[in-house]
Amino acid sequence: MVIWHLICTGDVNKAFEVEKHMLEHGVQPEEPELEALLRVSVEAGKGDKVYYLLHKLRTSVRKISPSTADIIVRWFESKAASRVGKRRIDQKLIKEAIENAGGGWHGQGWLGKGKWSISYTVVGDDALCKCCGDKLALIDLDPIETEKFAESVVSIAIKREKNFSFQKFQKWLDYYGPFEAVVDAANVGLFSQKRFMPSKVNAVVNAIRQKLPSRRWPLIVLHNKRITGRKMDEPVNKALIEKWKNADALYSTPTGSNDDWYWLYAAIKFKCLIVTNDEMRDHTFQLLGNEFFPKWKERHQVHFSFSNTSPVFYMPPPCSVVIQESEKGHWHIPIASELDYDSERTWLCIRRANSHAVKEDSVAITEDSQSLNRNKEHTKSTTQTEVNSNFLPLNNGNYDKPRKLAEEMYKNITSISFASVSSDQHTVLSEIETAEMLGNCVIDFQI
Repeated sequence: MVIWHLICTGDVNKAFEVEKHMLEHGVQPEEPELEALLRVSVEAGKGDKVYYLLHKLRTSVRKISPSTADIIVRWFESKAASRVGKRRIDQKLIKEAIENAGGGWHGQGWLGKGKWSISYTVVGDDALCKCCGDKLALIDLDPIETEKFAESVVSIAIKREKNFSFQKFQKWLDYYGPFEAVVDAANVGLFSQKRFMPSKVNAVVNAIRQKLPSRRWPLIVLHNKRITGRKMDEPVNKALIEKWKNADALYSTPTGSNDDWYWLYAAIKFKCLIVTNDEMRDHTFQLLGNEFFPKWKERHQVHFSFSNTSPVFYMPPPCSVVIQESEKGHWHIPIASELDYDSERTWLCIRRANSHAVKEDSVAITEDSQSLNRNKEHTKSTTQTEVNSNFLPLNNGNYDKPRKLAEEMYKNITSISFASVSSDQHTVLSEIETAEMLGNCVIDFQI
């Protein structure tokens, strides 16, 4: 693939041109491509590209692989990462951006300056990060998104179902609904064996009822082939089927239908829980795309298993398991695990080592902004360079030496015109790095 060749040669700009070409033709890069772009961006110290890719990973990948996590850690440990960002921010603007985005991110660029602190941690049942104490966001579909998602399911189902069977189901739901939970009975009844067992469905139905506010029966969706035959004529199985029918809780899908569309639509329509271990990754669900489906699934799917005495439920997480960017400029990044519902999932908690360095300002800063939606360079009308004397010492040595070095560097840089800085950027950066090495510190410049 062309993008891989460009990435291997280190041609960052051309690699992103190929990505742009892919997007224009409806081809979405997946995690391997995004990871490769991230790697070359980190190596080149391209903070704007890294920021862009973190948000690409947030929307298209959500939970990252350990290898991608390693590259992200490498970025936040770099000197380039410590220099990017703005020290003065409009806190009101950031909060409004988060609210308008639905929660969990703002897209206004790196906040704060200075070294980053990186920790591996977990998020508690209260949605609080065990490391920094931030409360992570719970992101669900809004009413308009829910309606669009339901319409997309209906559109696909009607095209594939025969004899108006899906329209009949919609009318049935209008009459017998609403429901607080839906049970994918085939998935439950076939759990860990090949033969369908109604007793397992019944156990799950009874147990999930105890978790519902109304204690009402959940909707049991089951293909009609599962409720007929010699096995189902056995007294115990027959009694269970009759009990579900009498409770108006069973809907048997007709021959030739795909019961996935039925239980999925019902759960979307009633904004309720769906009890299934089906990870919904096959071609049936791929038709729904990634615009709404992953977000909805995370908030509504209940996984299950069986103990020696009763079913065990794994309820939806207390926060959205997706890369999150806080109004403080913190990042929380979930790392993929074997189970989607892993309650002990490892997260990266990334924040400025001196978080107090971020100051609020009543005026929005447009210069030095690395907004996700406005990635442009702003021409500055001044050549003044401001040195932050509150740099981060790397040890407990003599503070006077790096301070004098910083002052000397300030005098040198202010004598250079803006044009010469642009044309000889690498020389200036090399001088800064030399001073940092001599002073054993990080000099934080705001240009």
